[in-house]
Amino acid sequence: MRKLILSLIPVIIFPQQSIADIPRTLDGSPDLSGNYDVATLTPLQRPKEFGNNLYLSKDAADKITAAATAAKVEGDKQISADREAPPAGGDGSSYAAGNVGGYNSFWIDNGDSRFQIDGKFRTSIIYHPENGRSPEMTKSGKARRAKRLANYQKNTGTAWWLERQGPGPYDGPESRTLSDRCLSGFGSTGGPPMLPVLYNNVKRIVQTPEHVMILVEMVHDVRMIRLNSKHVAPDIRKWMGDSIGHWEGNTLVVDTSNFTDKPALTRATRDLHVVERFTPVDENTLQYSFTVEDPNTWTKPWSGEYPWPKTDNSIYEYACHEGNYAMGNILRGARILEDEAINGKQ
Repeated sequence: MRKLILSLIPVIIFPQQSIADIPRTLDGSPDLSGNYDVATLTPLQRPKEFGNNLYLSKDAADKITAAATAAKVEGDKQISADREAPPAGGDGSSYAAGNVGGYNSFWIDNGDSRFQIDGKFRTSIIYHPENGRSPEMTKSGKARRAKRLANYQKNTGTAWWLERQGPGPYDGPESRTLSDRCLSGFGSTGGPPMLPVLYNNVKRIVQTPEHVMILVEMVHDVRMIRLNSKHVAPDIRKWMGDSIGHWEGNTLVVDTSNFTDKPALTRATRDLHVVERFTPVDENTLQYSFTVEDPNTWTKPWSGEYPWPKTDNSIYEYACHEGNYAMGNILRGARILEDEAINGKQ
């Protein structure tokens, strides 16, 4: 299977002039150091209406950009001070907390365009399978997904979980997600694979002859990639896995295994295996590609790629725990609902 994974990663040929111009370290390796803003309007999975079409026309890409820009402008409009309260439980939309969780579009920073590779707009980050979507899940993967989704039900204002056997979804901090607990960023932004999300998309790379460090703006995750090393013992498990790298020409190839039972990648398990490739396209752009394998979750490996443009923007502190009232309020609210269910409403 390891040979299959490597065969799914494309060999990308870049113009010799641009490769010659890329900065290098004293030992001659490409110098990847710098800040990169990976925000993009291109989704991870391809919308089904595009089928097996990898590319997007410029007109279609422009329309998507215009619609996203208009939505952000609309979201930034001043809200009337004498407006009525939102409907109980939200308005039924897919926005945060049923469209009651955000004041405006200020925090949304998911890019302003679709990305291009070789001058062509892409319909998705995933390019394999051909439909641009993650493969069918295994039987055990579907069972785990169903069990997890059972903890996410519509807010009815009742302690519905008391009617079930076993631990509840709000018993304590340990029963909440890793992102709720500020232990890792949501959406696999720290990875691997490292994916763009709704905001905080800047990543900083610091490189030495022995290590490559990637600092992630979202939840201040840090990846340490050891160069020319071996994986740690199988019983040593890490939130973002154990990453080892080596150079293949101008490409940094990173192999990651040894994940915990809860990797950042949604639905994955401790048997997740990811191979990534960081290739300089020119002095201001990295081409990032990855292949994912987890036999407990997906019936076959899947692959994606997208560019990392350099930015002059800095990484800002993400003080997730500081003033994290949400965690305490989640648990307090659950205790109130449980008391009302057991003892009757006051």
